[in-house]
Amino acid sequence: MSFLPTYYSKFDLVQIHINMKIAILTLGTRGDVQPYAVLGKALKDRGHEVVLSTARNFEGLINTYELDFVPVDADFQALLNSEEGNKIRHNPFLARKHLKKFVYPMLQDALVKFYELAKQSDKVLFHIKTMADNFSEKFPEKMIRTNVVPASQPTSAFPNPVFSAFSLPSFLNRFTFKLTELGLRMWKKPIQEFRKNMGLSLEFRKPDLMSIYGISELLLKKPDDFPHNSFFTGFWLDDSPVALRQDIVDFIENGALPLLITFGSMPFGNNLDIPELINTLSKQLNIRIIVVKGWGFSETEVLDKNPDIKVIDAAPYDKLFPLVKAVVHHGGIGTTASCLKAGKPFLTCPVLHPLGDQFFWGKIAYQKGVAVYPLPVKKLTPKKFVDSVRALLTNETLSHNAVLIAQAMSMEDGIVEAIEIIEG
Repeated sequence: MSFLPTYYSKFDLVQIHINMKIAILTLGTRGDVQPYAVLGKALKDRGHEVVLSTARNFEGLINTYELDFVPVDADFQALLNSEEGNKIRHNPFLARKHLKKFVYPMLQDALVKFYELAKQSDKVLFHIKTMADNFSEKFPEKMIRTNVVPASQPTSAFPNPVFSAFSLPSFLNRFTFKLTELGLRMWKKPIQEFRKNMGLSLEFRKPDLMSIYGISELLLKKPDDFPHNSFFTGFWLDDSPVALRQDIVDFIENGALPLLITFGSMPFGNNLDIPELINTLSKQLNIRIIVVKGWGFSETEVLDKNPDIKVIDAAPYDKLFPLVKAVVHHGGIGTTASCLKAGKPFLTCPVLHPLGDQFFWGKIAYQKGVAVYPLPVKKLTPKKFVDSVRALLTNETLSHNAVLIAQAMSMEDGIVEAIEIIEG
């Protein structure tokens, strides 16, 4: 290691820091991986040696950020799309029989690789889903909880985002975080097996670790009762080097600003024909729509026949969102952050409901005056969907508030803030 002058162009500041080996550990869907890749790329640009470890199905994504990659056999995307994953997703507290066969082996493989990386690194940034806090007592000085959803640290300020859709009274907010602890008990057996195999004591206490969150306080204020070593840095977003395809640009420029609809990368079930519902929406409201395909759009023939609807596989959100009128999405924090950055109002249709954090972000955005009240996919009807989208497109206050938040967000840089804490 050596002292090197490093320049960060955002603020044109000259800083001196020690180059470090940094391991970033995360598991989950794309929304649990991309913010960490963004942060990892910025740390690498600062001169640090960065390795990101997650499920091997994200290798292509990690490669686009030019990071060293250590894959683990924990493809939760495939699991969620399987029959067994569907049962676990809809009834997690009754899924033990499926966990032993499908999930426990994945977790043990991941824990071993995460532990080896942690031993070799100067700093370890880990998503709570990795369970890496179950070996953090070995080197607490290097371990940092690094999350984009505040679901692990109890607070009285808001309910656990994972359980926020249950509408419990506010005096139970802190209690809802105990429910996460109950859910974690199902992982006790593979964790003990891992610790036994690594020669670690089965009796251990998790240390008080620093926590950083890729969350903007413009959306959610950091609770006053959070520990002193917890930080909300601002969102971890980047500017994609990829330009919009010309056919997308041509569609946008060929009429009124379109509505954008995407339900993200998670599978979901619904008795409605979602493509037909979108087609009906276009005709009833006489609007143009861009649909970003996901798990709910495997069959899009009815949409392809409508000249006012453009179906695409993917596009850089930082380029696309500023060019649309509003957004309908699943409620993930990454997509929510992209809407706020672009200054666009939105409607969330949570795919995970009532469990999951998607409803939480939709409700918080509604309270901030930049979104329509969330409408879970399970509760979608043609009338409810059309009415909610009509409200989204005609409420000028939502658009005005969204622009104001975007202007304020332009003064933040969550990546810079996070790096200063990590290097500090």
